[in-house]
Amino acid sequence: QVQLVESGGGLVQAGGSLRLSCAAPRRISMVTTMGWYLGPENQRELVASINPRGTREYQDSVKGRFTISGDNARNTVYLQMNNLKPDDTGVYYCEVVSPWGTIWGQGTQVTVSS
Repeated sequence: QVQLVESGGGLVQAGGSLRLSCAAPRRISMVTTMGWYLGPENQRELVASINPRGTREYQDSVKGRFTISGDNARNTVYLQMNNLKPDDTGVYYCEVVSPWGTIWGQGTQVTVSS
């Protein structure tokens, strides 16, 4: 089972920025989509996604503030989070979907203070 390792979370004041990273130990073949979700773990909501063609989708509340991107050489997907708001607070999970199944990261905590 492939494990995705997340990093980049932390505590930031409203208006600040964070960059989340999600790394796979090796290249995953036949990727359908990659995404970032906001927890809780049993009720995750999609924040941003990207497909192999580079098409991106965002939750309305983060449009214009967050950017999802990938680095194939590093087997990593990123979420650049700008102009953070207290409502962005929570545990963020990365996800990779392929014909072989869905793989999740362990979650990284983002806390935005007002």
